[in-house]
Amino acid sequence: MLLLGPPVLVFALITWQVVTDGPLVRLDERLSRALVRPDRASELLADLGNIEVAVPVLVAALACAAWRGRAVGRDRWWLPPAAGAVAMVLVPVLVLPLKAWTDRPGTPAVPPAVGYYPSGHTATAVVAYGAAVLLLVPLLRSPAVRRALLLLCAALVAGASYGLVRRGYHWPLDVAAGWCLGAVVLICLWLSAGRSSRPPTADRQPASRAK
Repeated sequence: MLLLGPPVLVFALITWQVVTDGPLVRLDERLSRALVRPDRASELLADLGNIEVAVPVLVAALACAAWRGRAVGRDRWWLPPAAGAVAMVLVPVLVLPLKAWTDRPGTPAVPPAVGYYPSGHTATAVVAYGAAVLLLVPLLRSPAVRRALLLLCAALVAGASYGLVRRGYHWPLDVAAGWCLGAVVLICLWLSAGRSSRPPTADRQPASRAK
């Protein structure tokens, strides 16, 4: 449970600043003005946080984890894929009420509107790609492939985050809050389904005898 502390505290701090229009918000606006340069590349990167892009990646990972878990006879093989699906559903459940409550306007690069905090696209990218990694890593035997998958996840989330800020779709603090929310959801996913994603004892016995 200690893992949940840092992202929850950072999210609470950012939200407090946004709601009260604190000094972090003014710094955030200055940073945004320095970073925003709308172009096609930033728009494409921002699309990595779209539901149409991120969710199919997670769905493929859910199917792979379910098939593999059932194939090897893992106890409660259905739990990690089900938890991954629930994690994705939690994103709009958490984000939409916060958008309505904070009522934050967008950057000058987007049409006048409110409800930009926190960034749902960022949270979607963090949870979809992160949950896919949590589901797939236990299925991979090669440490190099595991590291490559982790790096790919980090690159996709970083690309989406950079694109959202660079294009002006979101303020930097919106994106940071999306990271925090996504981290909380992923930690809960890991705590609830992490043990079930490990190979059963029977799967590890041959390797133990070979040592």
